[in-house]
Amino acid sequence: MRNVDLRGPAGRLEALLNEGAPQAPCAALVCHPNPMGGGTMHNKVVYHAMKVLNAPEWGLRLPVLRFNFRGTGLSEGTHDGRAEAGDVLAALNWLDNTFKLPVLLAGFSFGAAMALYACCDSQARKQSGAEPRADACNRVRAIAALGLPTRADGHHYRYSFISSCTLPKLFLSGDRDQYAPVEDLHDVAATTAEPKKIVLLHGADHFFAGQLDAMQNALASWLREQLP
Repeated sequence: MRNVDLRGPAGRLEALLNEGAPQAPCAALVCHPNPMGGGTMHNKVVYHAMKVLNAPEWGLRLPVLRFNFRGTGLSEGTHDGRAEAGDVLAALNWLDNTFKLPVLLAGFSFGAAMALYACCDSQARKQSGAEPRADACNRVRAIAALGLPTRADGHHYRYSFISSCTLPKLFLSGDRDQYAPVEDLHDVAATTAEPKKIVLLHGADHFFAGQLDAMQNALASWLREQLP
């Protein structure tokens, strides 16, 4: 594991790279949950997702980048709530420049939303302040949205822009997710372009408490299907 000097639209972003196998077929990026709720790149769900992508026992052994969104940890800037899509694009640019490989993109909660905005919403890209390289966006092979929120802090979040996003998408949540009622997630998936898959873990809450192993197994199964 090594520190990475990642530059985003709001300044330096604290980042870590878990090195992968020399002949890895893909690189990966994992985005953390809302820092206003204490989310960082060291979050348990983010860490366990990274292990699936990187650790030898899971068989993928991909290089995996994690970073702290603006205003989190040692990352410069101030939390915005939407412009963080630009931070995701900056990380994708770095991966493209470093590896020139297809990218598997995963995000948990707020990180899942920002990953979708960065890759699937052209308006969000324009407003993010980032200058995404065309190759960086085109290299994203698939997006795994873990615990994608639909309701939080009195707001109802909609993702109509992914109705035209044809990247393979995984919606992996618990069926007791307090920030994404099952009916909401089904509505999101129903209006999303193919290919897509929805997986609901029985008894799991938003944070996959007590269900991190089940989350890892479901994620690993889907990721193997996305490899070239």
